[in-house]
Amino acid sequence: MGKLFVVPTPIGNLEDITLRAIRILEESDLILSEDTRTSGFLMNHLGVKAPLWAHHKFNEHRTVEQVADRIAQGQKVSLISDAGTPGISDPGFLLIRTCVERGIEIECLPGPTAFVPALVNSGIPCDRFIFEGFLPQKKGRNKRIEALKEEERTIVFYESPFRLIKLLEQLAGHLGAERKASVSREISKLYEETVRGTLTELIEHFTKQGVKGEIVVVVEGYRKSTHSSQDLSE
Repeated sequence: MGKLFVVPTPIGNLEDITLRAIRILEESDLILSEDTRTSGFLMNHLGVKAPLWAHHKFNEHRTVEQVADRIAQGQKVSLISDAGTPGISDPGFLLIRTCVERGIEIECLPGPTAFVPALVNSGIPCDRFIFEGFLPQKKGRNKRIEALKEEERTIVFYESPFRLIKLLEQLAGHLGAERKASVSREISKLYEETVRGTLTELIEHFTKQGVKGEIVVVVEGYRKSTHSSQDLSE
């Protein structure tokens, strides 16, 4: 019986892949890959011989039905991205939804996702949080941030190193310059780093130091004033 396997791949250190993930990739009839060159390097490292087929945001609308047909006919297909878990700010959702709609079995493996270690490592409460991923680059960006002004849960963003300073400045402008936050970059890689402080302090730090690598920004939620209106009236 065919099945779609959603297989997370390392976001940095190649040792982060699980034994189960390797076995499933080896047993696959086809591996859907965001970039076959990037995934080809990983497959060679793991000794996996299954064929790779490009599946990315530019072609997934055209290919999801074809892939679903192959699974329905009995093939075992693994879906991977360049790094991390497919569907989390990466292609994958359309195929997963199509398989759900067609009653095709799906098995999603646990594994690497950049925002989880960044959130836990931030020192900011992680019992309740929301994941915003990448904000719009232009239209709607400020509106999205403003809507988070009184969000009490911890907020997690992905960002390009080229737009990090802009994001921190926009967050400071809408949420308050003294809001606590952390910036994690190059998670699970050689130069992994997490910098913590207020938004103002982070802006100053990265303006001086520069920014490189993949970025996760974690921002503390809105905290109501400890003084109620009744207290103030007294």
